[in-house]
Amino acid sequence: MILRAEVLEQIREGRVTLAFRRWRRPSVRSGGTLLTSMGQVHISDVTTLAEDDITEADAYRAGYASRDELLDDLNRRSEGAIYRVAFAGITPDPRIALRETLPDEEELPRILQRLDQLDSRSEGPPWTKQVLALIAQQPAVLAEVLAGRIGMEKYTFKQRVRKLKALGLTISLERGYRLSPRGEWLLERIADGSGDGVATR
Repeated sequence: MILRAEVLEQIREGRVTLAFRRWRRPSVRSGGTLLTSMGQVHISDVTTLAEDDITEADAYRAGYASRDELLDDLNRRSEGAIYRVAFAGITPDPRIALRETLPDEEELPRILQRLDQLDSRSEGPPWTKQVLALIAQQPAVLAEVLAGRIGMEKYTFKQRVRKLKALGLTISLERGYRLSPRGEWLLERIADGSGDGVATR
């Protein structure tokens, strides 16, 4: 589900509490969350409904001036059922707090195990520690350049860095990436041998 920056701002301010979409299959669920450029959007309810059930009040809560305006926008796509998505606000991106939090030594086995799981679920040789080390050595370098230096497709490389970002280990820059304080801490432990024999495959 894609939300424009102005809509996200209105959700944050509480002025928009609903969205309507035509989907063959919903991309969000009741009780779920959606990570966006402005933070984590909380979704309280996702339900299907008929077009006739959409009210003028619904249109206002979705940020439209009228029901007709909402329907014009909604019916630009003819396929799929109509879904009503209710928002419960926005909270800060949890990855931001995570990447600034240094783990204690008891967390090290769990983090390394998570890296091993990422390695084992991917095609090819293990990549997590290699990519972390590459970003540490060459911060603010374009993904395409970094990927080429380890013989990896750009799309695959970017997907994999996103997985490391979800663990709070990397930070995306306007150009390239850098390690977060959490990622730097982990790489230091790997380099000094603290992680030897800790993770399991």
